[in-house]
Amino acid sequence: MNSGDHMQTQDSTAATTGTAATTGTAAVTTGAGTVLCEDGLRRPPWAARDPLLREYYDTEWGMPVRDEAGLFERLVLEGFQSGLSWVTILRKRPAFREAFAGFSPDAVAGFGDADVARLMADERIVRNRRKIDAAVTNARAVIALRTEGGLGELIWSYRPEQTPQPRTMDEVPSRSPESEALAKDLKRRGFSFVGPVTVFALMEAIGVVDTHLTDSHRRGSSGVWTRETVT
Repeated sequence: MNSGDHMQTQDSTAATTGTAATTGTAAVTTGAGTVLCEDGLRRPPWAARDPLLREYYDTEWGMPVRDEAGLFERLVLEGFQSGLSWVTILRKRPAFREAFAGFSPDAVAGFGDADVARLMADERIVRNRRKIDAAVTNARAVIALRTEGGLGELIWSYRPEQTPQPRTMDEVPSRSPESEALAKDLKRRGFSFVGPVTVFALMEAIGVVDTHLTDSHRRGSSGVWTRETVT
């Protein structure tokens, strides 16, 4: 989910020019700064109104995630979001967690034809065969990475020296040199649905970069970036 609005669609194959298409209310937020909400806190437009998105923004988005299962969950969900709004995925997240065995890479890696058929019949999740197959493929790739330090070590090794400092939504990038390099590395290791736009959204979501708008109340909250790099 790219902060350039977390309701944007993403390119899972890296074929976009860097500006993701929008869905729903995202289309009217381009270029906007933060919104002063009724609680006195400033948030980006995508997190200012919907209660679920606001809660996610205030408590999860941009906070560091390093554990394998947590990273695998976010990688899978970012892939499923391609072509959809993030709020759709967020509303379905409890069902996704149940359907995908709590996003245990070991469990998902063992999914066979019967499991895929079960998932394709589950109306609570996004029933897309390519995305389901990608989740299984990526689980197996995660396991293979354990001999080289693991998924967390790989992803966090692409943390840039500086993080973006966007004042408005149209200043939030949708990809970066690091996300392009990481996407290539992941593909080389057997991952799928990991284009540079999807990978950058993952990097935002787990705190590898901080793309909170500069006057958002969450700017710098992850503890990953020093005050000098986020202001």
